[in-house]
Amino acid sequence: MGGACSRKRDQLNNEAGLHRGFRGGYYKSGSSKWLMTSFSRPPLDTQRGQGNCPSLMELCIHQVHKDIDRYSTFSMLPRDISQQIFNELVYSQSLTDNSLEAFRDCALQDLYLGEYPGVNDNWMDAIASQSSSLLCVDLSGSDVTDTGLIHLRDCTNIQSLNFNYCDQISDCGIEQICGLQKLSLLNLEGCPVTTACLDSLSALGDLMDLNLNRCQLSDYGSEKFSRLGSLKILNLGFNGITDACLTHLKGLTQLESLNLDSCGIGDEGLVNLTGLCHLNCLELSDTEVGSSGLRHLSGLTNLESINLSFTGVTDDGLRKLSGLLSLKSLNLDVRHITDTGLAALTSLTGLTHLDLFGAHITDSGTTYLQYFKNLRSLEICGGGLTDAGVKHIKELSSLSLLNLSQNSNLTDKTLELISGLTGLVSLNVSNSRITSAGLLHLKPLKNLKLLTLDSCKVTANDIKKLQSTDLPNLVSFRPV
Repeated sequence: MGGACSRKRDQLNNEAGLHRGFRGGYYKSGSSKWLMTSFSRPPLDTQRGQGNCPSLMELCIHQVHKDIDRYSTFSMLPRDISQQIFNELVYSQSLTDNSLEAFRDCALQDLYLGEYPGVNDNWMDAIASQSSSLLCVDLSGSDVTDTGLIHLRDCTNIQSLNFNYCDQISDCGIEQICGLQKLSLLNLEGCPVTTACLDSLSALGDLMDLNLNRCQLSDYGSEKFSRLGSLKILNLGFNGITDACLTHLKGLTQLESLNLDSCGIGDEGLVNLTGLCHLNCLELSDTEVGSSGLRHLSGLTNLESINLSFTGVTDDGLRKLSGLLSLKSLNLDVRHITDTGLAALTSLTGLTHLDLFGAHITDSGTTYLQYFKNLRSLEICGGGLTDAGVKHIKELSSLSLLNLSQNSNLTDKTLELISGLTGLVSLNVSNSRITSAGLLHLKPLKNLKLLTLDSCKVTANDIKKLQSTDLPNLVSFRPV
């Protein structure tokens, strides 16, 4: 699979990690959202250095953190305060086996310990002591095993469990949590579970979000998917499933998002998706899907996002997508796509994200971009553009991300043409003829945060000078 692609999988992984801020192997899932929510604030000392006055609560929590070894229990405190203390210790990586004991029976609701060092079965008793108060638990990347999950049986109000890349949790461990009837989100990405775990999961009547990416699934036993009728989000990417598995998904009529990335899915298997009328997000990257299979998607009028990168889709197939007027995001990083294919998409005027990274788009093809006035993200990196084609891109005033890398004939004139795109936050014109002189055209782009000009006649010092004088928001650039 993937013979039709131009951008290597590991490159995509690195880009995802850069853009989303996720660490390690977690870039594909939502398990690390807590990194940008509960714990996204700077430390208290940093806040002081910026002249911000901390609240009395912040000062108290800071002092408790400093003297954490003096406290044996926080169970007498109001839950919201003990929760903030717990979050502070996790954020600062100060939580230990001993300090965890102080939170026993504190009725905490959220325990976000994803990627936290040292988490294992010994922590589970204190975690489970939160009992019916516990709503969300993230143990991603931990050493918790099947045995440790037994402790969660009495936490009957848990709604969200995140175990991605817990490589010691298997089908047996999933049996231990099948009594958690309020569980709506379960992330098992990277766990060595098989389709046998579906027996246990079918008992979870409220399960709506299930991530089984990178597990050990096969077609054998996949008929059990039909029991998960409440699912709205299902991730099955990077598994050994084929079209035979899809026959058991057609009854999941509530599905809104389906990920089949890098599975053995072909054109004929897509016929099983025709009845999924609520589907708005479909991931088919790096599958055997080609043009003929797209006819089965033409009736999914609620689709807002389709990823067809690394597939065998051609220009002829894109005509079958022309009626999907709800589409906002379309990934066509496919070498077989040309100007003709882009012309077939001009009815999709609601597109906000269009990825043509490896497609063979020429200057003539860029004339069709006039139909996509709402684009916020555009990637055209197949090497067929010159400055003449960029003239049609400069009219896309809503753009915040523009990637024109690999177009070796682009010159400083390109930077002059796009100087009016003042909403740009990310710009990549690597492997082109851009020179230091052309950097002056970037001065109006005051919102620019990311600038990539690798393999151009530009030095890091050139960019630093521009940053210091005209681009105050620029936080990342290449070359460095």
